[in-house]
Amino acid sequence: MAAADDFFNIHDHGTSVDRKKGRVQCNYCGKNMSGFSRLKSHLAGIRGDVTPCERVPENVKESWRNKLLEKKEGNPSKKEGNVYPPAISCKGNGCSNLNGGVKQFKCEATRGSDCDSGSYTGTASEQEEGAEQHISLLKRRIDSQTSFNFEKKKKDSLSWQAQKCIGRFFYEMGIDFSVANSPSFQDMINASRGKEKCEIPSCQDLKGWILHEEVMEMQEYVKRIRHSWESSGCSILLDGWTDENGRNLVSFIVDCPQGPIYLRSSDISAFVGNVDALQLLLDGVIEEVGVNNVVQIVACSTSGWMGDVGKQFMERQRTVFWTVSVFDCIALMLEKIGTLDFAREILEKAKTITKFIHGHATVLKLFRDFTGKRNLIKPSKLRSAMPFLTLENIVAEKKNLKAMFASFEWNRTKWASRTEGKRIVNLVEDRSFWSTARMVLKATIPLVRVLCLINGADKPQVGYIYETMDQAKETIKEEFKNKKTQYWPIWEIIDEIWDNHLHSPLHAADRHTQDLISFQLDEYRHAKGAFSRGSAVDQINKYSPAEWWSHYGVQYPELQRFAIRILSQTCEGASKYSLKRSLSEKLLTNGRNPIEQKRLSDLTYVHYNLQLQNSGRALKGDIVDDEIDPLDEWIVDESPEIVT
Repeated sequence: MAAADDFFNIHDHGTSVDRKKGRVQCNYCGKNMSGFSRLKSHLAGIRGDVTPCERVPENVKESWRNKLLEKKEGNPSKKEGNVYPPAISCKGNGCSNLNGGVKQFKCEATRGSDCDSGSYTGTASEQEEGAEQHISLLKRRIDSQTSFNFEKKKKDSLSWQAQKCIGRFFYEMGIDFSVANSPSFQDMINASRGKEKCEIPSCQDLKGWILHEEVMEMQEYVKRIRHSWESSGCSILLDGWTDENGRNLVSFIVDCPQGPIYLRSSDISAFVGNVDALQLLLDGVIEEVGVNNVVQIVACSTSGWMGDVGKQFMERQRTVFWTVSVFDCIALMLEKIGTLDFAREILEKAKTITKFIHGHATVLKLFRDFTGKRNLIKPSKLRSAMPFLTLENIVAEKKNLKAMFASFEWNRTKWASRTEGKRIVNLVEDRSFWSTARMVLKATIPLVRVLCLINGADKPQVGYIYETMDQAKETIKEEFKNKKTQYWPIWEIIDEIWDNHLHSPLHAADRHTQDLISFQLDEYRHAKGAFSRGSAVDQINKYSPAEWWSHYGVQYPELQRFAIRILSQTCEGASKYSLKRSLSEKLLTNGRNPIEQKRLSDLTYVHYNLQLQNSGRALKGDIVDDEIDPLDEWIVDESPEIVT
């Protein structure tokens, strides 16, 4: 029975819904009953004064049945959870004495019993006889219930795991549970298992025991992550947005080297303009995570309520940094560069080319024939990078574009003789367009490459971001042949955003610790003491900055701890994980009863943490997306088509 021991905490299978009246609810079918003793019989499938559960997994049912039968055999005088009740249950004043003559009793209408509705009138002697027959029948089943072979155990275990995997897929992807009832879904699952059929979990399974199991497993995972915060520190990532109903919502993600976890979501609509109230909200989140654990808060915007709070945050929270996601800062840099006259004009011209080619099936087919089935547009996971990736692709396809518009196939199309088509041909033949396009790319592609580098990194980037941004600036300078009049306007945009939002002062240590760190930092800068040893110098490029300090900073504990905590942090924001916001919006909408709200809260907790847990597998260095949005402004032309 060791295999069944995991199931004998009855509180894992039922929930108390009315402590005063002793009412409990089955986690599998949702049925309410009086007391956990009846719940045991309900789960075991032992008929009597409770209806057997039709949704309980077979291995749970067998485990409880065997447990109850074993208790009855070991102590016949003890009726554990009414294990051997009569086949029909007694109610009211009719069954106080089974030997006391003829008594009237009523049979509770239960599914599968001999009385489908109404009431049944019989004698107490008939009831006693029925009880003895029921006990005899159950005893005859003991051997068959306790002697099932290893292969059946293995099969049940596989079915149990398969259903949990299916449930995990539903939770992670946010799929409607009703899909489990789809014949096509069931056929798909069974087809993947060959001849061995899989028991598809029902909607109640997905809402009940599978979700309960997943919550417990996720809590253990989150607990392990939390334990690492004390040594490495952590960052709180803010993901704020406005939903379709105009509500201002925010989700909190906690990131550390061991992985990100979802904390919770809040509706801040009532105090979005109150900086003090927002500060108190953040103070509460910091306390929840641990004041000594939080190194920084990473915002996802420089404007709105985050911009307002950010201006005052460092003045009130002297031990926690406030910074903005490097993704959002570089996006702002690209956006501002795109507003410069020479860049804005070229992007608009490039957009007319993509709209024309992707907006007409005949022209798009012709373009793909000339380019080996490629598209002209480069969709990106980062919206700010898409215009410049697409412009880079247009420049790369320059020869193919010219060849296409000079071809016999093009001249046969109706577009060759129309004004719109002629205008695009003239643009492609314009030398100034290509030269200015290359100038725009010189100013922007180095920044896009920084986004690619950070997006694909599997280690914290705080130790690299300063050097990486300096290298990007130097690359821009070299691309413009060191001509200050050309690169300096770009540098000014980068420096303005960097200095105001990314470059944060350090306020995390008290005065005594600061003095120690200053002395130890001087040793590090000049390679004195332990830092002068050959092994420390030789390995400085082998390890990540945080790893290097953990190996070679032991003799300088204050500086080592400070360096590890700082260098272990991310410089990315919540946008990296692209969490869908619909479930948070649903959770923050009132109107559900407490049980349904708790279930939705559990589902939200599991959904986001599964996505974050698996984000390491999904994230790639390439920021190019797989699909093109058919309604994107680089495809859809809102202006009327010119016909001649």
